[in-house]
Amino acid sequence: MIRTISSSPQQALLSTNFFSRSARFPSPNFHTHRSYTFSVAPAVKFPIRAVSLGTTDPEIRPKNPRRAGFDVENLTTWLLKQEQSGQIDAELTIVLSSISLACKQIASLLQRSSIINLTGAHGTINVQGEDQKKLDVISNELFCSCLRSTGRTGIIASEEEDVPVAVEETYSGNYVVVFDPIDGSANIDTALTTGSIFGIYAPDKQCLFDIDDDSTLNQEEQKCIMNVCQPGSNLLAAGYCLYSSSVVFTISIGKGVFSFTLDPTYGEFVLTHPNIKIPSLGKIYSFNEGNYDLWDDKLKKYIDHLRQPTSSGKSYSGRYIGCLVGEIHRMLLVGGIYGNPANVHNKNGNLRLLYECAPMSYLIEQAGGKAIDGQGRILDIVPMEIHQRSPIFIGSSEEVEKLQKFLA
Repeated sequence: MIRTISSSPQQALLSTNFFSRSARFPSPNFHTHRSYTFSVAPAVKFPIRAVSLGTTDPEIRPKNPRRAGFDVENLTTWLLKQEQSGQIDAELTIVLSSISLACKQIASLLQRSSIINLTGAHGTINVQGEDQKKLDVISNELFCSCLRSTGRTGIIASEEEDVPVAVEETYSGNYVVVFDPIDGSANIDTALTTGSIFGIYAPDKQCLFDIDDDSTLNQEEQKCIMNVCQPGSNLLAAGYCLYSSSVVFTISIGKGVFSFTLDPTYGEFVLTHPNIKIPSLGKIYSFNEGNYDLWDDKLKKYIDHLRQPTSSGKSYSGRYIGCLVGEIHRMLLVGGIYGNPANVHNKNGNLRLLYECAPMSYLIEQAGGKAIDGQGRILDIVPMEIHQRSPIFIGSSEEVEKLQKFLA
């Protein structure tokens, strides 16, 4: 559609003439008349050009075109675009949307946890022997409920569950979803950073079976459910949700890493960090140095090296949040290295391979970083059990390579 402002092909002139004149206005008493004289400037000429909408005339095109403030892309739109381009299918789109919904609900509970008495211990212990917080239990139920309701999830495996759960209400998709509903739950009572982590695998075609309401699982079917133990290299998608000063949903479907920030005014995740690339170098290291005396001598030498000032007089900065999601989020944006190594008391480290190490390693590699267990690539490790733990060193590629030289 073209709108013409002036019908003349040449520059048009618009003249407006005002003449000095006298006007008679009735006075308030309506008995006499007084004369009022006013003058207006002489005729003014305004040049006007005929312009078609959408013109490419360089004289009137903005020099620095910018997106309007209301021109945003939310998570739902982004997922639909990925589906339309063939990156993911409709079933996976639904599963990812359900996870984002669970994250919104958890974020709301965390913001009101002190008000609605959701702080403190729940009084139960999970399969790892850890005391569960109230929100550990509630968040786990929220995740499970959202995933079940999609009808596209076949098996759910949670850090808070003893064994994986087969979902009966599956109509299609049959995805295997693993997750840690609240990472860093020890931070809840002090209102510090927490997060949720998830990973999505394709189903093992040999392990699909129907479950009747009254049926029980035989040994073969139980073994089949345990087959969620896949290497991280099999992941179809992975991500996390950060609960801090902002609520940030970060995701990868194998084509880069994208972060969406929750806009509380209308409850949508909005794309704020497209195609994140982790810096190859960083100046932040994050290790729990309270365990320094329990580490291997080679690792101690590496930490000592980081503490030494460089030729410029500056040394690395030590930062430790106590929440893997917070560590990874910062690292994606500014670079650095995070480590949770084995020690005298924990030969395999503290983090779970399936729920924490593999999804985060997937994200970091998609952003151009590296993740190792001290010997090999995290994503190549095949879990032998659901709650298997693993040491992890993860971050900027050159920082991890430097560590490998010390550990060799």
